[in-house]
Amino acid sequence: MSLHPTLQPYADAWTHSIEAISELVTPLVEGEWNRRTPCPGWSVRDVVSHVIGLDCEMLGDPRPIHTLPRDLFHVTNDQQRYMEMQVDVRRHHTAPEMTSELEYVIIRRNRQLRNESRDPGAKVRAPLGTELTLEESMRGHAFNVWVHEQDLRAALGRPGNLDSPGAHIARDVLLGEMPAVVAEKANAPRSSAIVFDVHGPIEFLRTIRVDIQGRGTLETAPALGPAATFTLDWETFVRLACGRTTPDAVADRVKAEGEPELTAAILRNFAVTQ
Repeated sequence: MSLHPTLQPYADAWTHSIEAISELVTPLVEGEWNRRTPCPGWSVRDVVSHVIGLDCEMLGDPRPIHTLPRDLFHVTNDQQRYMEMQVDVRRHHTAPEMTSELEYVIIRRNRQLRNESRDPGAKVRAPLGTELTLEESMRGHAFNVWVHEQDLRAALGRPGNLDSPGAHIARDVLLGEMPAVVAEKANAPRSSAIVFDVHGPIEFLRTIRVDIQGRGTLETAPALGPAATFTLDWETFVRLACGRTTPDAVADRVKAEGEPELTAAILRNFAVTQ
């Protein structure tokens, strides 16, 4: 294996999630591919198409030449239009076409990873003509594929893998976005602390400290007298942070203590991805 040790956890997480997705969808009959998922506007087929498209991008395949319909109301910005292209081009594919393409892209990606010898800091292509380091790209990809595995599990009534390798990467990715949620979007008071106490298959206690300049930082040390504390389970944390549910829909699963306007602002801005 020539893969850099820094990149190995991301490759392992992707492998675990993509194999779980393949196992979930291979036995599905045609009608089950049309089930709605928690991912806004997307069916099971659409989520699998997106995952296939993501891996095609990681392989460096050319993007499909395709014109999107005008009536896709869940597509509202350039990022979503970019992502929708790989989805819409497969909307009329049959179940055997979907599973065979997924299987083929997994084989190709496994071969790519076996031969991957680039440094984690090497620059690679990212969506909308931007660039990322290889490490950032693989980390984001492992996160995305795990989140979409959870979308499929929710749609198919097959919960699981909430503590898998991908889940641990998702924890770090989502927590990395929380300082911006608290300090910038929710405009938490300066010189304050916000605590997230998460239980379940993955447990953690993290503090977001907002300094005198209004910048937020993530800390593992507990805070004395926090301005707000959120106690919730890991699955609810993921669903909120990934925009798969609303604060009102999971109000019974979130205990928010602190100034009501502040806690409401944080919950309102909790979603860091769609």
